Amino acid sequence: MNNRFLHYLLGISVLTAVGCANITTPTGGKKDVTAPKRLTISPADSLRNTRVKKIELTFDEYITLADAAKEVQISPLLSIQPVVTNTNKKVIVKIADSLLEENTTYRISFNNAIRDLHENNPYPAFTYVFSTGAYFDSLQLGGAVINAATGMPDTSGTLIMLYSASENDSAIVRHAPKYITNIDKSGNFMFKGLPKKAFKIYAVKDANDNRMYDGETEMIAFLDQTVTPGDTTGAPIKLKLFTEVDTTIKEVDTTTKVNNRTGSVTAKTEGFSYSLPIDTSSRDKKSFDINNDIVVSFSRTAVINKDKITLSYDSSDVAVTENYRLATDPTHPHNLKLSVNWKENVLYTLKLAKGFAKDTAGTEAPPAKYIFRTKDEDDYGKISIRLPGKYKGATFVLQVTADNDTIYQKQVTDTVIDLTRLRPAKYNFRIIEDRNRNGKWDAGYLFRKVQPEDVIPYTGGSLMLKAGWENTIDFEPKPEPKKAADKVPNKR
Repeated sequence: MNNRFLHYLLGISVLTAVGCANITTPTGGKKDVTAPKRLTISPADSLRNTRVKKIELTFDEYITLADAAKEVQISPLLSIQPVVTNTNKKVIVKIADSLLEENTTYRISFNNAIRDLHENNPYPAFTYVFSTGAYFDSLQLGGAVINAATGMPDTSGTLIMLYSASENDSAIVRHAPKYITNIDKSGNFMFKGLPKKAFKIYAVKDANDNRMYDGETEMIAFLDQTVTPGDTTGAPIKLKLFTEVDTTIKEVDTTTKVNNRTGSVTAKTEGFSYSLPIDTSSRDKKSFDINNDIVVSFSRTAVINKDKITLSYDSSDVAVTENYRLATDPTHPHNLKLSVNWKENVLYTLKLAKGFAKDTAGTEAPPAKYIFRTKDEDDYGKISIRLPGKYKGATFVLQVTADNDTIYQKQVTDTVIDLTRLRPAKYNFRIIEDRNRNGKWDAGYLFRKVQPEDVIPYTGGSLMLKAGWENTIDFEPKPEPKKAADKVPNKR
């Protein structure tokens, strides 16, 4: 084999290796993020003196509908909603034109219902408008919704409803409204294209999507007077959302409750059981809150033998008996409270001896022994709250909550409130305008036309308190002094 032939083979091998090294898996290209484009619409948008029966929208690509029953809304509402379907590149809306009223402007909002088939890109929110009369209703009506119990804006899941002022107050529980809209992320709402007519206005947290108020767990808000679009003489609309209170007292089954934060322990025997909010997982863990009583929750009424209940603490390896006060919780007759002047960071032992409790049939609760350690001062934080003098008085109550628990709720008697031994948590502060002076916030009643009591929230937001921290807040921060304007030298 001559040298020229060897060089030839070597060259072929190098080229082949280079070619193989360059082989890559083809990519799918850039993701399509372009929304569908509308090509035609029939009949044309914004027609007057017409009763539209069918609307067809044609797009430049295959499309699909997402939750059209919710997203596509007609205003004012019809007793039979439009039927919305799609085929290939078309969206078709069918309307029962016999339900359309004379001299009325109708708006069909598609919101985010129309999307392209492959990448789910939404067609920008579009509203189709037509009028059965010679003009378009063009008035607006807006306002805001707040959670009455907190004073903060309501931010989701609430519908604003307009009913004719001539309808009975019970209309909201009998049928859907005339006009409906949603709140935005800030709790604000805006109706567009309304006639100059008087309406009754409500806000409803519609849990079952039936566009009515069903009471029970749904929240409601209402105004005491009617509203008229375009009327600028009245105050801005503010709807205070609340849950009506069921005055029927229902017995709570205490056996099913578990305190996840403290690790409650439950003891059972022959259907007679009890639970305690005590964490016994470790003798070294400082788990018991020294602000709390020991609450023994029985499954039914218990007869107590106090001599069978002992509480002691460890002092230099010596068990010392601790005094306690025993009482039945007046609000929960099946609960027993042991009140103690707790010592900090101390190991306690609670002994419930055989026969310490029986039910009315004579069934004994099982004996038990609980060993736990109390927290100390370093496990808590402190907050000092400074209040303006205008809130000092019998008609104002300061409420402080930690996560979902109310830890302080008292009439304002001073301009500085100091709270100590607070567990680490997220704290919120509000002032209740206590109209009836019962020391708490009261909800409203729809058909009695009673508004909920007003609540003034702390505008500084939530305070995250950590163990060992001391915080001071001004409930109404004083405005910062204005800076003196820079003087401009006189020109000569």
